[in-house]
Amino acid sequence: MSIRVLLAVNHPIVLWGLEKFINESPQIQVAGKATNGAEALLLVREQQPHILLLDPSLGRESGVDLIPGLLAEGNFHVIIFTEIRDRTAVDTAVLNGARGVVYKEEPAETILKAIEKVHKGELWLDRSTTGRIFISLLRPGKNTACLITEKITTLTPKERAIVNAFAEESGASNKKIARTLCISEQTLRNHLTSIFSKLDITNRFDLFMFAKLHRQEIGPPMSRLSQSIPSTSSL
Repeated sequence: MSIRVLLAVNHPIVLWGLEKFINESPQIQVAGKATNGAEALLLVREQQPHILLLDPSLGRESGVDLIPGLLAEGNFHVIIFTEIRDRTAVDTAVLNGARGVVYKEEPAETILKAIEKVHKGELWLDRSTTGRIFISLLRPGKNTACLITEKITTLTPKERAIVNAFAEESGASNKKIARTLCISEQTLRNHLTSIFSKLDITNRFDLFMFAKLHRQEIGPPMSRLSQSIPSTSSL
């Protein structure tokens, strides 16, 4: 099945070129084009793409700030498509949920590679960006350890199993994770809403990073908690 990509770029000529180039790939197709945040939100809801290629400069709007709201509308990954090498903007985009960054001066083939890799659940980030993100997440703040412990203690055993599942199956869809846990997608979504609220996070990428960084505090892996996950009907 083709990878469905939604393009959100402010410049019509760039959109035209991207669509023409991407559609030449037998494995990828453009599912829609947007030039502003409202259009991107509408198309995400209607088209349910696999990948959103997002320009952080959407006219007067900040594409970076739109990422959490867009990700809340579907099960897809965001790749930033930018010409500005602004470390702060890039780091903020990744912390908001972007899974990759492609710069406009890079070879066109890089876009296709990034789309394919991110669709498989991988990150498309250079080493320096990855290093900065991990350092920012690991940097201890005042009472950080206590706050994290307090958040984790609010999770139920079922919710801890779900958090572990996200750590163990990086990039897996809600459907796959729900099937692994023997629960319905709707039940999983309900639990994720609770988990996001308790951990004070906004998207799946934040959940993945939290789970990876705090596996010991969260508890045993999913396989050892499987008996605590009852059937779909009893959840």
